[in-house]
Amino acid sequence: MSGLAYEVGVSLEPARGEAFEEFMRGHHVPAVLASGCFSGAHFERLAPGEYRTRYAAATPGDLERYLADHAPRLRGDFAASFGDAARVTRETWETLEGWGR
Repeated sequence: MSGLAYEVGVSLEPARGEAFEEFMRGHHVPAVLASGCFSGAHFERLAPGEYRTRYAAATPGDLERYLADHAPRLRGDFAASFGDAARVTRETWETLEGWGR
């Protein structure tokens, strides 16, 4: 199993959590997947106001295409909805081995 995991972490006020979850489930994650650059995603909550989304890319080229062609627009959509209310981190992980699904 090879590939990359593009992980986006978001911290925001817990009171914004419900709106954030609706935005991510109903708009953002489906739009990212519609780019065709990722084979799947997981949206996870650590605690109220602490989230991460992991997107699976088969190749570095897929991730690069997403970052060049789609990320600016989708990040703009996110900023319009949550602006300064969210602290965002982004990391790219290389998959070395995988077990299960």
